[in-house]
Amino acid sequence: MSSSRTKTPWWRDRSAVIRTTAVAASACLALVGCGALMPGQNSGGGLAVAAGPGPGVSSDSVKVVFVAVDLDAVQETTNFITASVGDQEAQVQALEDWVNDNGGVGGKELDAVFRLYDGKNDSPAAEEQLCNQITQDDKAFAVVLTGQFQSNARPCYAQRETLMLDATLVANDAEYYEELSPYLWTPSFPEYNSFIRAYVEVSEKQGFFEGQKSVGVVAADSPVNRRAVEEVGVPLLEEAGLDVQVGWVDPTDMGTLYAGQEQAADTFRSKGVERVMFFGGSRLASIFASIAVGRQFKPKYSISSFDNPSFFINNPVLIPDGTMDGMIGIGFHPPQDVADDLLPFPNPDNPAEVECVEVYKDAGITFETRESARVALPYCDAARMLKIGADNATGDLNAQTWSDAMEANGDGVLTAAGFGGALDRGRAGAGGYRAMRFDDECQCFVYDGDVESFE
Repeated sequence: MSSSRTKTPWWRDRSAVIRTTAVAASACLALVGCGALMPGQNSGGGLAVAAGPGPGVSSDSVKVVFVAVDLDAVQETTNFITASVGDQEAQVQALEDWVNDNGGVGGKELDAVFRLYDGKNDSPAAEEQLCNQITQDDKAFAVVLTGQFQSNARPCYAQRETLMLDATLVANDAEYYEELSPYLWTPSFPEYNSFIRAYVEVSEKQGFFEGQKSVGVVAADSPVNRRAVEEVGVPLLEEAGLDVQVGWVDPTDMGTLYAGQEQAADTFRSKGVERVMFFGGSRLASIFASIAVGRQFKPKYSISSFDNPSFFINNPVLIPDGTMDGMIGIGFHPPQDVADDLLPFPNPDNPAEVECVEVYKDAGITFETRESARVALPYCDAARMLKIGADNATGDLNAQTWSDAMEANGDGVLTAAGFGGALDRGRAGAGGYRAMRFDDECQCFVYDGDVESFE
């Protein structure tokens, strides 16, 4: 396995208030699995695939780049409390060894390249540079993405005919998968429209809207998110009898991100909004909660795995007292939802998670908690899925033949990072979720009820 490391400078100083919030936002970008802003939209209804072997496919090997975010640098900068994800390069090596010891990918050796990305400075320019390195320098057949949040990232790989196995908690809707077809797949997390329907339904069942005339929605102002919120989220909330106030937040940089949430908090408070939901990810929820308290605005919140519940628990200094009181939502990613000793199922749980934990254990890699495996499990999902598609592909291995094979063999493929499997009905792997709430007694999040299916 080869390795590459890229470093870029940190943000310049700002005023005390903006500095604190910007650091929090940047860290949520970089702490893999935190949740995400929506990617941008690419026009069209699928992209062409050149005939013959795909890039990075030789007569005896297939090159795949695993992207990792430099979490140590993030923690040194922010002093955030978060479970260590361990040696990510060693985890990738363990997956390469396991794949090759079990027949490789379609009979070819997996050549895994480990590339470290400085997610603190994520930007369109940085994403383009990374895409160029992976598609032009590495000439990879596939990339396993973590920490890539900008609108230009995924279209760049698709246009270079590079398969994406997206291990970032980025919400992609069904239309976006079709636009970037056959290049974009998400092994571990849900399709976004299905998520929104479940999120709103569970929030209503948990009494979140009871007695309310309106609800505030904090949403990333990007094309895919606008489509999801306006075409799915808002109509569902209006059907529940609510006046929906949407606070659109421009995610271009820390300044616009902060300003948009300030404006949303002021608007919600002036209109008497007492319930707030998030469509767009954790750096929205964590920043908004801090801003709201500073303005004496104390609504109740509904969140999800996209908002990284463990961040709220692990960093009480950044989250004022009372912020989480009455907080509810849904969880589909146990490593970042609920503490291990409060989970209503074993560790590891389903056969996919058992297999992945054993792969790492055989390489001498263990995890103190599930949160510590929040990167390793999606990595393993991506490796398993890569092997399934390649082993069943017909003819030359390229993105189209791999995709065709996955569509024909997705039934029953579970995700190690969450609940169930959904690859038999789309390109996103998470098939289920559990209702979730903040428990005042333990000051922690707990799951309520059984696993429900994303529809």
